[in-house]
Amino acid sequence: MSEKPEEKSGIGKTLDFLAGLLTSNPIYKSIFRVGWPNTVLKRMAVMRSSFYMHIFPTKVGKHGLKLKYCWCMGGIVFFLFLLLTITGILLMFYYIPDENRAFQDMKDLQFMVPFGVILRNMHRWAAHGMVFTVMLHMMRVFYTGSYKPPRQFNWAVGVLLLLVTFLLSFTGYLLPWDQLGFWAVTVGTNMASSTPVIGYEGPFHELLGVQIDNDIRFALIGGTRIGANALVRAYVWHCVGLPLILTAMMVFHFWRIRKDGFSGPM
Repeated sequence: MSEKPEEKSGIGKTLDFLAGLLTSNPIYKSIFRVGWPNTVLKRMAVMRSSFYMHIFPTKVGKHGLKLKYCWCMGGIVFFLFLLLTITGILLMFYYIPDENRAFQDMKDLQFMVPFGVILRNMHRWAAHGMVFTVMLHMMRVFYTGSYKPPRQFNWAVGVLLLLVTFLLSFTGYLLPWDQLGFWAVTVGTNMASSTPVIGYEGPFHELLGVQIDNDIRFALIGGTRIGANALVRAYVWHCVGLPLILTAMMVFHFWRIRKDGFSGPM
């Protein structure tokens, strides 16, 4: 004989009654549109209708979640970007991009501002970590063949994200306004003057009449030498321009992952 299902206790019935009142409430239904996700279809509907979750795929293969396959590098890169954004905003309260004050502001942050040295080092090491993890992420995608169809275009977007990450690191290098950053950026921008056609020391520069005061290096640093204009331009690109570009590209990158689906082992 089949056993009858056990009847719930008084407390269980009370909890079920309260849960029913909550989930049948029009306010609850207006916020959680698909109800409690107790089926596969409802779980997929939650992913599609959620503002925070809709950029991710509705279904993910188990292979794509294995640590030995995905390394979680993409998520770590995004976490470091959020950490850099928060610490960068806090650093902006204590820094002025002026050639007469920038270096002293860094010293004040290190020795005068409470926990300032921790704040700066968090930003610095998170920046190093982001460059490193982006490269690891690209390596993982390449060696597992995850760039292959239909994900070729998203691979190209990832390459551009790597380039923007390098540019963020390069522009931030000048902001302390110390000897290391000054001469590193001097060497880096001098390389731009050898760019073909648009660099005054590059081949074919005479085609456009490019000179030292109107070439690509001049546009990057706002003058013929590293000075106040270069510091302001590096600050604006580092704190506003490049982060906005990176954010827009990351959102698009995540959206393409949703459309193309998570990759699997080849």
